[in-house]
Amino acid sequence: MMIFDRRDIRVYMAVHRYGSIRAAADQLGVAPSAVSRQMADMESQLGVTLLERSSRGVNLTDAGRLVLEHMRHVVEEAGYLNEQLSDLRGIQQRNVRIHCGEGFLADFMQNGLGSIGSPGFQIRYELLVGSTDAVVGALANGESDIGIAYNPPATGAVRSLASARHPLCVLIPSGHPLAAMTSVQLADCAPYPVALLPKGHGTTDLLMRVASDSGIALSPLLMTTSIDALRRFVKAGLGLAFLPRASVAVEDAIELRELADAALSGASAHLMVRARRRLPASVDRLARHLETSMASFFPRC
Repeated sequence: MMIFDRRDIRVYMAVHRYGSIRAAADQLGVAPSAVSRQMADMESQLGVTLLERSSRGVNLTDAGRLVLEHMRHVVEEAGYLNEQLSDLRGIQQRNVRIHCGEGFLADFMQNGLGSIGSPGFQIRYELLVGSTDAVVGALANGESDIGIAYNPPATGAVRSLASARHPLCVLIPSGHPLAAMTSVQLADCAPYPVALLPKGHGTTDLLMRVASDSGIALSPLLMTTSIDALRRFVKAGLGLAFLPRASVAVEDAIELRELADAALSGASAHLMVRARRRLPASVDRLARHLETSMASFFPRC
């Protein structure tokens, strides 16, 4: 059985992440021929094909995915061991990587990090902000320790430690015809201009799925990665936008209605880690703290 060293793992995971030999080589600062040769050597030693090569790049074979999962496990177990050894050596520094959706930032900063106190050792936090797909992908690839996202897809790659219902809402300019309605469904929004986050964000993927199932056509006037831009779009009277209630600050010139469609009113926020991972103490403590301190995970009726 082949024993993978740190260079094997680093190169192989880069090839998977960037989807091509050349792109991985550029990121690693080595020649593409060196990366290609190392992949060929690994395949020769293992006796299986790891990569499907095409003009568009490379994809992992079934055997390649098994090797990737093993490598992720090796990296995570090494991190677990290093933290335990650090405890024995009296080293107090810990690093925890968090990846969350923009709509959870205020809650995370104020109620999560803002109330953590002293955990008994020093933690350095690395925070990335991204779409639901980016959060799930970073956890699955071992690039983040904790993820916070809205309505993530069901996947065996991650597991939820906590979740809470967060109905999807429509943001409505004051004076808009929908502002006079007490109950609003997605079909009621279809005739009006809307602004959306791009595909891969939990809100948009959920909206588009419900719209497709219901035969509703949503034609966005604006696509943006910024939640602040969505709010400003509505506040300027340009049209509608969609966000969970927790992502919307109370502002003048904006009305808020929970969408009555069952699939939209039942959406939820999730606190996640990689599935089947043995969590280091620092990650486990922070995750449990976020579960009990962030308002996003308080039970809702």
